[in-house]
Amino acid sequence: MGYVRKTQAGSWKACWRDATGRQPSKTFTTRREAAAFLATIEAAKNTGTYVDPHAARRIKFGSYAAQWLESHNVELTTRARDLSLLKNHVVAHWANAPLSAIDHSSVQKWVMSLSRQLSPSTVGECHRLFSAVLKAAIRDRLVAVNPAKDVRLPKKRQTAGDRQTISREEFTERLLPAVPERHRALVALAGGTGLRWGECVGLRWESVDTAAGTIRVERVAVEVNGHVTPRPYPKSRAGRRVVPLPSMVGHLLEGYRELYGTGQAGEVFINEAGTPLRRTLFRARIWRPSLVRAGLLGCVTEESDKFRGSWPTPAGDESELFQTRAQAVKAVSRRADGGLRFHDLRHSYASWLITSGVPVPDVQRVMGHERPTTTLAIYTHVQGGSQERVLGALAAFSLSDEG
Repeated sequence: MGYVRKTQAGSWKACWRDATGRQPSKTFTTRREAAAFLATIEAAKNTGTYVDPHAARRIKFGSYAAQWLESHNVELTTRARDLSLLKNHVVAHWANAPLSAIDHSSVQKWVMSLSRQLSPSTVGECHRLFSAVLKAAIRDRLVAVNPAKDVRLPKKRQTAGDRQTISREEFTERLLPAVPERHRALVALAGGTGLRWGECVGLRWESVDTAAGTIRVERVAVEVNGHVTPRPYPKSRAGRRVVPLPSMVGHLLEGYRELYGTGQAGEVFINEAGTPLRRTLFRARIWRPSLVRAGLLGCVTEESDKFRGSWPTPAGDESELFQTRAQAVKAVSRRADGGLRFHDLRHSYASWLITSGVPVPDVQRVMGHERPTTTLAIYTHVQGGSQERVLGALAAFSLSDEG
């Protein structure tokens, strides 16, 4: 049981014993204030909500965040992303701040400063991690409230570069011919089935049935810090699915196997060393140069005996002369801003299905979405002719001839 005693300086000290046996205390000007505070302490101890008022002063956010990360049980890719955000944007700012010194206003100010240099989605992720650490501190009875709660975050607005799509004609007649033969089957698979990158690279021949025209999505490949590792299950429960395989893609896959063989564990897509492909290298060496050759990113034109590469930048278009076409393509692919992403083939695939009249539940299943609302939220904006359909549904309405 706690007690209140008078100090030699004339103030009043509230004293109590915590769960560890230590005897903390806090000094007040009057006996009434000390007694009121002690009453709240005893009530909190009885209800299991006691928070040591001194512990949060001794513990810095940086050290507590490191402790939290050790018990943060997530997938490898998520852990790598969270670690990067914590190190570069969260701990970098709050490392030396005592947990007790963090208040709502300072968190809101931090979020606003991040908004001036990072995208809204990245700011949201930083805030999510920061708030998760503080929630853990509440559970550990180090702080009573989460100062990150109800902080206003920047709105996520869709930009021109979000969820780009390519038409079926552009895909088959322009992009695929521009992709090197070794990687054409991979690009065709992504565009013809809507598989994610990790699902494509994690695919094994045992899951491919060209005769039946199906692909079983059963595992994925995860890339973290340049290392690709297999994972024996997809992104979500709905991600384990069977996807129709177009005959054209099936023919390309069969030709690919004849020319390049199979990975050590039966992987479909491998590099020259027989190991799984790395996304970062594929993007720089294969994907973006293919976009340039297809005329979907920048432009390369011949001028006399040289080649002019032109590319868009945030500040405007730029161009330069090169000795060979290959040099121009390489430069444009590296310097151009924006461009179709490999993941946009997945968006394109869903758009083709929806505009062809495939019901949303069927699109949901082949895309591996857990909820139809996800499919509706992402892809229904691509349905063309909406005004015509609405007017057609109202065609029976007419003005009455009666006065």
